[in-house]
Amino acid sequence: MKRAAKAKIPRPKPKTKRAAAQPKTADFDVLIAGGGMVGASLAAALAPLGMRIGVVEAVRFGSHGQPSYDERVTVVSWGSRRIFEGIGIWPQIASQATAIQHIHVSDRGHAGMTRMHAAEMGVEALGYVVPNRAIGQSLSEFLQASKSVTLLAPATLERLEQQSGHVRAALRAEDVHAASARLLVAADGAQSKIREQLGIGAQVWEYGQSAVICNLSVERPQPHTAFERFSGDGPMALLPMGEDRYALVWSVPQTRVAAVLAMEDGAFLQAVAAGFNGRFGRFIKAGKRQAYPLSLVRAQAQLHGRVVIVGNAAHSLHPIAGQGFNLSLRDVALLADCLADIRAAGGDPGAARPLQAYVRARRGDQLGTALFTDMLTRVFANPLAVVGCLRNLGLMGLELLPPARRRFTRINMGIAGRLPRLARGLPVAAASQLRDSA
Repeated sequence: MKRAAKAKIPRPKPKTKRAAAQPKTADFDVLIAGGGMVGASLAAALAPLGMRIGVVEAVRFGSHGQPSYDERVTVVSWGSRRIFEGIGIWPQIASQATAIQHIHVSDRGHAGMTRMHAAEMGVEALGYVVPNRAIGQSLSEFLQASKSVTLLAPATLERLEQQSGHVRAALRAEDVHAASARLLVAADGAQSKIREQLGIGAQVWEYGQSAVICNLSVERPQPHTAFERFSGDGPMALLPMGEDRYALVWSVPQTRVAAVLAMEDGAFLQAVAAGFNGRFGRFIKAGKRQAYPLSLVRAQAQLHGRVVIVGNAAHSLHPIAGQGFNLSLRDVALLADCLADIRAAGGDPGAARPLQAYVRARRGDQLGTALFTDMLTRVFANPLAVVGCLRNLGLMGLELLPPARRRFTRINMGIAGRLPRLARGLPVAAASQLRDSA
């Protein structure tokens, strides 16, 4: 008899380990951390160059609330208007901008004052009051339509590592978990986490003041005129927003901030009206008040390997002359020129030598603007009678000496000195020249 064959029992196949999911990495030429007005402006300026641009922003682009009486505004200088023209978004912004054709500066209790006029400078406006929403929306629409810009939002940059030839950044985002770039631009605000990670310190001068801001309506508006009023209660600025509306920026000593915020609307409006000696008649409506502590912050370095620091992360100023955003936009304009030169030469956007030249070229404007706003803050807050006489004479001198006033006005308009292409209203796509000696 034949023996029955044994049935073969199939052996279980050995289990194979599943490969761990690799984090998705995006590769860029330039990665911008921070998609606020400064970071987004840089991305828009670089868009025509054909580089791969990434923008990391915590808030999804295009998400914005409805405009309201309380919306915040920014003063856009004439020079910054030209930069936005060069980028190609000024027509969209202009439809919501209020022109400043006259600036009136005075010191309460003294006769000294000075007035600046657009007509004297041969321009239609010295600057513009623009809702932040309008700038953000115009930039957002531009970037979303650009094929060379990738928006990583909502996302945050958790940590970074500088490696040979690139920077690697770990991200907290929905899809992309890491990004690699040949240049990282930190535009993440005055409390910059990137600056902190790099070990770059910052010089901080606390003014012991907060800016109380709100929107107001007045009985007798003065169209297209901005007012800067210095007094013992702190500098007050009124910025025209069209019709009877103004944006108020009132620098209040820290010890009084809580009391000013707690005032009933009637008492608050009377206090502001008293600061302007009845020039506008009654102040008839006040929006929601907010307060922001004021300080001067300057990064001790703006270049670290393949990382460039810009915007409030590099310098945050007192709002007394409305120079902070405009200074940052001038940084953007020259950095865009620098990267355009590198691109035209087929070079590395993170190369040290041209970036060092950029930092040197911006040093004078940054330091001069910081010292100017700091000087105004300290001189006009000083209660000493002799200081009051000197500042009174200074205002009178500007009023009586047109050449000095025009020079002063050009500086405030952001059109003094050598100007990069964007600051001349030209696109940055063509190669420009960054002079090492600038």
